[in-house]
Amino acid sequence: MSQKPLLSFITITFNGLFDTIELINSIQEKIKSISFEIIVVDNASDINEAKIISERFSAVRTIRSEKNLGFSGGNNLGIIEAIGDYIFIINNDTYFKEDTLWYLIDRLQNDSNIGAVGPKICSSSFPNHIQFAGYTPLTNITLRNNAINYGTTEAMDESESQITPYLHGAAMLVKRSVIDKVGLMPEIYFLYYEEIDWCTSISKAGFKLWYENKSTIYHKESQSTGINSPLKTYYLSRNRLLYAWRHLSPSNRILSVAYQIAIANIKAICIYTVNGEINNAIAVIKGAVSFFLIKNKGLNNYLKKQ
Repeated sequence: MSQKPLLSFITITFNGLFDTIELINSIQEKIKSISFEIIVVDNASDINEAKIISERFSAVRTIRSEKNLGFSGGNNLGIIEAIGDYIFIINNDTYFKEDTLWYLIDRLQNDSNIGAVGPKICSSSFPNHIQFAGYTPLTNITLRNNAINYGTTEAMDESESQITPYLHGAAMLVKRSVIDKVGLMPEIYFLYYEEIDWCTSISKAGFKLWYENKSTIYHKESQSTGINSPLKTYYLSRNRLLYAWRHLSPSNRILSVAYQIAIANIKAICIYTVNGEINNAIAVIKGAVSFFLIKNKGLNNYLKKQ
């Protein structure tokens, strides 16, 4: 590439070669409004997907990690190597149908207070059903919130472009200058909640997060972990506790952890057991135990990486 790209796409592949190729094709075929580079991080796939992709797409930069570094660690490898002014963290199981990316860039370029922006995300499994059109804030103790217009069809969507407390990790565009100030993605989570933690840190640094309804991306969802897998249950159970510990006030932190352990987790274990999903019930228990075994849960040790 002869000129510095405006934007760097960063995506992780983990035994997801077909999906990654589909994403690359959609970017190269649809995105014409801006200059960009594509960086693919192969997060220790069973076969060397980085090699296959680099042979097939000469313009794509690839990084092969021999160890699975998780969502944050893999993306951080790409961020360190990226040269664009804007960093687009994007799941490999997404794709574009049209070029609406400029709306995201325009929003960031015209408002210095906005640090990151996310597009509308629609499901590819349930055509045009919305997965993300902004979020409501997490409650202080239960850490519950709602995805605005989740499950409604795009034709019925009445959501507006607006400030949102969090962005969806499947597709989020961040200013490079914001990353330089806030730090890389927190690697303590490995999988799930890392984008919420990162968004919270961006907000605490004084930047707004924005949902832009003029831009749309399509998402297959849970291609790596499965929709209701014990692996997903384990990390969600552990990392919900971890987020509470890292970001809530001291009093709310204790109350939230107590609520998760004594009420939410017990309820989940009972439901999984009644439904015969014993592996998921065990995963909830393992997630809670793992949380307590983490020696240093604080922001200072995990948020910034030099």
